[in-house]
Amino acid sequence: MVDCKPFIKWVGGKRKLLPELVKRIPQDFSTYFEPFLGGAALFWQLKPQKAILIDINQELVNTYRCIQQDVEALILDLKKHHYNSEYYYQIRNSDRFWSYASWTDIQRASRFIYLNKTCFNGLYRVNSKGEYNVPFGRYKNPKIVDAENLRACSQALQKTEILTGSFLSIESKITPQDFVYFDPPYIPLNTTSNFTSYSSQGFDLEMQIALRDLCKRLDRKRVRFILSNSATPLVLEIYSEFKIELVDMPRSINSRGDKRGKIKEVLITNCLEIV
Repeated sequence: MVDCKPFIKWVGGKRKLLPELVKRIPQDFSTYFEPFLGGAALFWQLKPQKAILIDINQELVNTYRCIQQDVEALILDLKKHHYNSEYYYQIRNSDRFWSYASWTDIQRASRFIYLNKTCFNGLYRVNSKGEYNVPFGRYKNPKIVDAENLRACSQALQKTEILTGSFLSIESKITPQDFVYFDPPYIPLNTTSNFTSYSSQGFDLEMQIALRDLCKRLDRKRVRFILSNSATPLVLEIYSEFKIELVDMPRSINSRGDKRGKIKEVLITNCLEIV
């Protein structure tokens, strides 16, 4: 299978963490689960034979499905887009109008990728009405159409089940032979670094605790998992019964360049056989 990489930019993307993740993953799992999909860097790296990808973001899930099922139509539609501020806001604001409901899945996926490639810092953020509200980004020459990689991604997705749903919806599907990677919206390091407006419902402390409780239930079933999160006292406290390792990760999302640098993140696992 040909190499592929994330087809979108994503806050908290794990491409730079892949070496740390890969060496901790068990070698003998049956089905790979990833319930916080995002850019899916680990999935593209592993290209597992059997996988279930789940996310609550309907626009993101639709885009993955279009790449899986009709990538050539998506590539063709992406070619209509162009990079300038006026056009960007026209496309961005299309979800404010009733006519957006009649857009095809391909048109919506094309819009999703275009906005991701041309918005500020590759953010995905919606308001309380579910309307995309990220401002225009300034780039020299953003690559809106990466046909070669999209085709490679399509090939990697052919045997993958792609679902819309909460991370809690995976529980009944998982067996002890499977492996789960959790990459949830991180607990903020401070009050100004909250990037959790990923869906109109947000991802609050109650959901972080629900995720921790899910990990406990999976552990009791002998299901192996790895979870990444920020290195905050709260994370260290609520996952204290599991193996916690600190790793360095570059901080790329900050309005000030001098505030970008390495920060500590945590990898939490119950995969006792890793080395």
